[in-house]
Amino acid sequence: MAKVSPLMVLPPLIFAAFGVMAYMGLKNSDETHRLESMFEGKPAPAMTDVALEGYPGITLEMLTSGEVTLVNFWASWCPPCRAEHPKLLELQGQGLTILGVNFKDQAGNATSYLGDEGNPFAAVAFDPAGRTAIDWGVTGPPETFILDGEGTVLFKFVGPLVGSDYEQRFLPELEKALAAQ
Repeated sequence: MAKVSPLMVLPPLIFAAFGVMAYMGLKNSDETHRLESMFEGKPAPAMTDVALEGYPGITLEMLTSGEVTLVNFWASWCPPCRAEHPKLLELQGQGLTILGVNFKDQAGNATSYLGDEGNPFAAVAFDPAGRTAIDWGVTGPPETFILDGEGTVLFKFVGPLVGSDYEQRFLPELEKALAAQ
């Protein structure tokens, strides 16, 4: 009988182990296993007091205005941010207060973008080094936070405010926040 080398068995075992891990990851990737924001249910983190030139900066009073507020982290170089921009303008048109945090961007590019595409923000903080974004737990633009009237983070939405993900996850949370105010 021929002897089987351990080196012949090892690759199929490694492949099978990766297959099992991939299956378990896909099986557990539904909405019930969503990674929660560590800030949900807690006061909003500190905000930079630096404003994008030509725009008012974000103040503590804006974050704790007594009304539901959206805080949107964006950049002019970010294609998903550009995709969600019409939705931000629409939400602003519906009377929602949206505070923008422009991060890891050039001030001139951000100002030009808002001038060309319209400004949905009541105030725009400027965070070129991304320090405020880190404090808020932002991993990449765009990310939008829903705050209650006292400045408590109710929900964090990662990605652009477009499509079915927006309709199925963000809108229900926004409607719930508005109903509770």
